[in-house]
Amino acid sequence: MQLDRAWLLAHIPHQGSMCLLDVVTNWDAQHICCTANSHRHNDNPLRAHGRLGVACGIEYAAQAMAAHGALLAVSDCSPGAGYLASVRSVECRVTRLDDILTDLEIEAERLSGDDNLILYGFRVSSAGRDLLTGRATVVLNAEKLKTDQSRNPL
Repeated sequence: MQLDRAWLLAHIPHQGSMCLLDVVTNWDAQHICCTANSHRHNDNPLRAHGRLGVACGIEYAAQAMAAHGALLAVSDCSPGAGYLASVRSVECRVTRLDDILTDLEIEAERLSGDDNLILYGFRVSSAGRDLLTGRATVVLNAEKLKTDQSRNPL
């Protein structure tokens, strides 16, 4: 079952033009796949100097991760903010996204984690061509992480 932009706006914290995704096309407990065409919009809020750099694909992936978290959430509460704690092993295969003529396909895979700290692998592609890949660590509740660390210092 596909989930449209209205579902995304109701379930992730990104609103208006900052919600970059159009559709959740597929998902399960470990994966999510989404599509987007906002990389071609002249009013994309991430554009700078008339272009959308490939590193902005990390935000597309982060929003897919937020949607995945909302799908897996036990309660139907309002969207909470997660934070990208780090991105690693990022490989950029193009320099910009705004000149990609076909829709973006955004995939995220939950590699490990618990209820507060999650490691995802991600891929942004178009027409079968990888544009950006990497891994991201997401913190769901930074305050809880601080509390946990104070109880168990390294």
